[in-house]
Amino acid sequence: MNSKTNQIVAVAAAAGALGAGIGIGQNLAGDRQAPRAGVVWAQGGGTVRGMEERNIIRVAKEVRPAVVSVSRGRGSGSGVIISENGVILTNAHVVGTADTVRVQLADGRQPQGRVVGRDPSVDIAVVKIDAQNLPKADVADSDQLEIGQAAIAIGNPLGLDRTVTTGVVSAVSRRIDEGNSEGFIQTDAAINPGNSGGPLLDSSGRVIGINSQILTGPGGGLGFAVPINVARDAANQILATGRVQRVRLGVSYNDVDPDTAEAFNLPVSQGVVVAEVTEGSAAERAGIRAQDIITRVDETPIRGGGDLRRALRGRKPGDTVAVTLRRGNGGGTRTVDVRLSAAPQTRERERR
Repeated sequence: MNSKTNQIVAVAAAAGALGAGIGIGQNLAGDRQAPRAGVVWAQGGGTVRGMEERNIIRVAKEVRPAVVSVSRGRGSGSGVIISENGVILTNAHVVGTADTVRVQLADGRQPQGRVVGRDPSVDIAVVKIDAQNLPKADVADSDQLEIGQAAIAIGNPLGLDRTVTTGVVSAVSRRIDEGNSEGFIQTDAAINPGNSGGPLLDSSGRVIGINSQILTGPGGGLGFAVPINVARDAANQILATGRVQRVRLGVSYNDVDPDTAEAFNLPVSQGVVVAEVTEGSAAERAGIRAQDIITRVDETPIRGGGDLRRALRGRKPGDTVAVTLRRGNGGGTRTVDVRLSAAPQTRERERR
């Protein structure tokens, strides 16, 4: 049946459905003076898109070519190219213990990737492929993230390559397990198995995190990404030495806020209150005690746990930091020098 016949049948069927009395239709008996059948469709000058929608489209076009698939054996995930000469960021749990992985680029090439190193404690790995002039993604400063700002995820969920989803930054410094000591970015942008290792982006298309985990429940799921500043620190160490060595202060702590300070009659309203000091740790050797309130590390004010973790980021075992604290019961303010020790290595564990 040709297109003209299709049109006539469709219009005739519509006329029949609407009833003969409405006067729509062609005189099929041959009255050439009758009006021609058809519906006049109003058509604008093109699809109208809002500014936010246009921006998401722009980001997707710019960044999707830098997103890759990373696979080992039967498992696969995502990755993002961060340098034109083939340096790729992904998750430690995506590469596992493999020395090499298969990388699929946006142009269809499938080079072998060499796993330069991994840091299971923050779930980051660096993969290198032999290629030049590759599309790459730019990175942002994840320490400047604000709750509520736009978040765009790109990855290969369930094998569907370079899928784009959108949402917001739901929380920062989110602690969900014993892993990543600096916490995760929480987002409501849809993240599914296969997104692991792919980028979480801001509205400018810059990488703010590396998608890492999914927390599911009866009402749905939440996505979590490693902040890019944490990932970048790990990657720099891996590229320089092949491994990551982190430090620890040797305390467990809770944030101090005005309500807590008032309820417990604490001498300050910001900082972290030491809950426990690890035996034999750097903190114990420096004389830090339980219930001390840490308010500064070197020149960095400590308003909460996120500040403390950032103040220690990039430090090396053996480095000395000046920790300012307030001691209750009239102990006043004091500053102690803490010689940082190496944090224990974290074994790789499976994540969703």
